[in-house]
Amino acid sequence: MSLSPSTTEAMFALGRGDKLVGRSRYCDYPEAVRSIPEVGGYVDPSYEAILALRPDLVIGARGPAGRTLTDRLEARGVRTYFPPAESFDDVEKMMLGLGDLLGARDGAERAVSTMRAEIASVEARARAKPKVRVLLLFGLDPAVAAGPGTLAHEMLTRLGAVNVVDQGTGYPVLGVERVLALDPDVIVNGAMGGKKTPLGPDTPGWGKVRAVSSGHVAALADERALRPGPRLGGGLEALDKAIDAARPGASR
Repeated sequence: MSLSPSTTEAMFALGRGDKLVGRSRYCDYPEAVRSIPEVGGYVDPSYEAILALRPDLVIGARGPAGRTLTDRLEARGVRTYFPPAESFDDVEKMMLGLGDLLGARDGAERAVSTMRAEIASVEARARAKPKVRVLLLFGLDPAVAAGPGTLAHEMLTRLGAVNVVDQGTGYPVLGVERVLALDPDVIVNGAMGGKKTPLGPDTPGWGKVRAVSSGHVAALADERALRPGPRLGGGLEALDKAIDAARPGASR
């Protein structure tokens, strides 16, 4: 059973998608996963629904649900695997570790090799471009940004971009005054809320931000960029395209 989209996608990439008996409501790729029973979200999974499906192993992303769920499952004899996923190295280790647990080491190594090649191709193209200072947002009300020590920060770095949020760790909440002081060249808006949350000069408080007033804002609507799994290369490419769309001098 998988409780996060990234681990669900990894299962299929390893050739073990047929072993899934349950998934979170957010697991929507590949198409075959939609016929698998849902057990709630990855923040609010149903313990009873999980046990009713009698899984041997429950996997997911570390963090959203904390240890409460894993502790309860392990107390009932159900194995769990919730590894960290805040770096490219973490994603590789997650996939290889899952391969070992599922007797699919060869499939995991092939999937990792494919992912590495895709990432390298995107990096090679991106690094030939001029550096740009980027603010990558995952929320607007309040403004939640990608900071150091996160997968999103590493994505920016691998693309040769400079993350304007260069202090602290995690995903800090920023006031507009702080954004004004950071003065990014480009803002990539990855804020989700059922649909894309727009960011423009008419957004309250944001009209004075140089990147906003000059139109150097792009939406990041591709879910691959938000999932630390086997489609990470595609997510990196999507972020690169978003940066290019907002880059000063880009044709519009």
